Amino acid sequence: MKNHIYLAIEARSRPQLLCWFLIASISGFITYFFVGQSTWQQWTYLLHTFSGMVLGILIIPYTITHLLRTFKLRPLISFITGWVGLLALFGLTGSGMYIAIFGQSESLRWIETAHIWCSYITIIMLVGHVLWKRRMSSKGSPSSKGAIPLKWEEWKYSFQGILAATAVVALATWMYGIFLPELPDRPAVEPYELPYTNHPFQPGQTETKDGNFVKTHEIAGSYQCGSCHTEITRQWRSSIHSQAASDPTYVTNINFLVEQRGIAATRYCEGCHAPVALLTGELTEGGKHGGIAGTVANEEGVSCMSCHGIEKAVHLKGVGSYQFAPSADYLFAGVTENKFFQKINHFLIRIHPLQHRTDMARSILGAPQMCATCHESYMDKDMNNWGWVKLQDEYTAWLNGPYSGQSEQSFSHQSIKRCQDCHMPLVPGDDPSANTSGKIVSHYTPGGNTAIPTIMGNREQFLLVKEFLQSDKIHIVIEEPQRHDAARSEQFLHKPAHLNKEPPAYLYLGEHASIQVVVTNTGVGHNFPGGTIDINQAWIQFRVVDAENQLIYENGYLSSKQELDPNAYVYQSIPIDRFGKHVWKHDLFNMVGESFHHVIPAGKSDTVEYSFLIPYWAKNPLTISAVLRYRKFNQAYARWALQDEDIELPIVDMARDAIHVPLRVRSELEEKMVNNGRL
Repeated sequence: MKNHIYLAIEARSRPQLLCWFLIASISGFITYFFVGQSTWQQWTYLLHTFSGMVLGILIIPYTITHLLRTFKLRPLISFITGWVGLLALFGLTGSGMYIAIFGQSESLRWIETAHIWCSYITIIMLVGHVLWKRRMSSKGSPSSKGAIPLKWEEWKYSFQGILAATAVVALATWMYGIFLPELPDRPAVEPYELPYTNHPFQPGQTETKDGNFVKTHEIAGSYQCGSCHTEITRQWRSSIHSQAASDPTYVTNINFLVEQRGIAATRYCEGCHAPVALLTGELTEGGKHGGIAGTVANEEGVSCMSCHGIEKAVHLKGVGSYQFAPSADYLFAGVTENKFFQKINHFLIRIHPLQHRTDMARSILGAPQMCATCHESYMDKDMNNWGWVKLQDEYTAWLNGPYSGQSEQSFSHQSIKRCQDCHMPLVPGDDPSANTSGKIVSHYTPGGNTAIPTIMGNREQFLLVKEFLQSDKIHIVIEEPQRHDAARSEQFLHKPAHLNKEPPAYLYLGEHASIQVVVTNTGVGHNFPGGTIDINQAWIQFRVVDAENQLIYENGYLSSKQELDPNAYVYQSIPIDRFGKHVWKHDLFNMVGESFHHVIPAGKSDTVEYSFLIPYWAKNPLTISAVLRYRKFNQAYARWALQDEDIELPIVDMARDAIHVPLRVRSELEEKMVNNGRL
C-alpha cells in the first residue's frame, strides 16, 4: 500500500522535476561553455540560479519517497549509481545554494569547482541509474518492480518549460535593450572646449581605450563596491586616495589654478586627483572640477575604478599617463535610483564574478609602472609657458635604487620590492578577494601625508602613516669626535698596537667642536623625501646640552609660531618662476626650474657637519642629539592653503640618535700649544 502512495507522489512530481532539471542543466552548460557578458548570457545566469534553487527544493520530497520505496531493493549497480548520484546531487545543490546566498570568493574557489564536478557526476550517475533500471525492467527483474518509465507527456511538459524559459530570457534581453539603451559617449558638459590640442584630456596625459569620454557609472560608484568589499572600501575611504580631490589644500590650489588659467587647465591635475571629473568631460567652461564640494568627483577622489580601470601605462613620465578601459557592465550597472535593480546587479556579480575578477585584477595593478602614471610628473610649455621641467620622480628614483633589481646597487636589500609591497601590503581581512591565507591587499596606502588625516580628524589613518614613517626607513647616526692627539693611557704600546688604537672621544672646554651627522636612506624605495617636496619639510634638529641640560647649541628648532629655523639643514626643493622668485604656493604652473633640490636617494647616505663653541661654563658631559623630523606642509604654505594663521600640523620624528661626550680642561701647556697652532 505504501509503495503505491510513494509511486503516486513520484509520478506527480516527476514532470516538474524533470523540467527544472533540464532547465538548470542546459542553462548551466551555457554559462560554463559560452562564457561572456552579453545581456542574454547574464539573464541565463539568473535563470540557472533560479532553476537550480527550485530544483533543490523539489528534489527533497522526491528523494525521500524514492528512498523509502526502494530501500529494500538493493541491486549493486542501482545502489552505486543511486547513492553516488544522490551524494553528488546534495553537493551540487548545497554548493549552488551557498553561491546563491553568499556568492563566490577567492579563498573558497573550490566551492565553484565542486559545483561543476558535482553536476557532471550527478548527470552521469542519474543517466546510468535510469538506464540500468530500464534494462532490469525489460528483463523482468524484481528490483525494477514498480518503476514507471518516463512518458511522452512528461517529456513534452519539459520541452514546453524549456521553451518558456528561453522565451523569458529572450523577452528580458529585448526589454532591457529597450528600456535601458546604451548611453552615448558624450562629455558631461557641452560644448567641450579644446584649448590645448584636439585631445580631450590634455594638458593631462590620460587616455581612454576608444578615445571617447567615460560614463559616470563606469568610473564612479565606489560606495557600491562596499556592498561586497566592505573592509577594503572602509580602508580606501580612510586613505589619502579617496580624499585626493576633497583635500582642503588641493581645493585651494585647484581653485587658484582655475582663477589663473581657466578650468581646462585643471585637466593637468585631475587625471590623478579627480579622474571622475576628467574622464566624464566635466572640465570645461560650465563644468565642475573635483575641488567643488558635493560633486561625485569630489566625494570619491581616486575612486575604485580610477585604478582598477587602468589597462596600461601610456608612458612613464606621469601626469596621469594611463589608459582607462571601463569594465564590462553587469545588468543594471549605474541604475542607482532603484534598489531592486541594484540588488540584481550585485547578485550577478556575486554568483558569477569571472568577468568582474578579470576586469578588477588586471596585471598592471601589480606593476610599479602603474604607480608611475601619477607619481611621476612634469611641467611643460602648455602649463608654464616656458619649457619642460621635472617635478616628482618616485618611479625613476626607485628604478635607479637598490630595490628595483635593475641597478648595480646592492645595499641592504637584495630582493626586488615594488611600490605595492610597501604601500599596499597583504594584511588580514574578511573580504571576497582574500587569498587562501585570509589576506587582502591593504587599501590604506600610507605614505607621507600626516596633515590631511589630522585636519579631517582621521586618527586611524594618521597613526598608520606615523607608524609607516617610523618603521626603520631612515637611520641617523652621530659620529663621535675623533682626536688624533688623544691617548687613553700613558703606558708603553708596541707600534702596531699604537697604530690600531681607538682614540677616545672627548672635547675641551672653550674649543670649537665639529660633529658629523650621517643620515641614511635604508628603507625608502625612492628618494627621501618624496612626493611634493616643494611644500613638505624634512630637517635635522641638532642639539647640544651640558650635564645640567643647559643649551649650548641648537640648529633646526621651531619658533613659537611653528616656523622652522632658517639655518636648518633641510631636505626639500625650492622651485622658482621665470623671474627667480620662490614658487611657494605650490602653483607649479609658474615653475621654470629650482634654486635648491636636496634629497637622499634610496640606499644612499648624506653627511652634515655642525660646528659650535663649547663655553667654559658647560658641565661635563655633553649630550649631543640629532633627530630627523618630518612635517607635511611647511608653515607658510599651510597657512595659505588652509586659510588658518594659527595652524599647527603634526611633526613626526622619523629617526634619532644621541651620544654623551666627556669634557676636559686643557692644561696650560696644551693652551700654549693651541695658541701657537701646534695642537
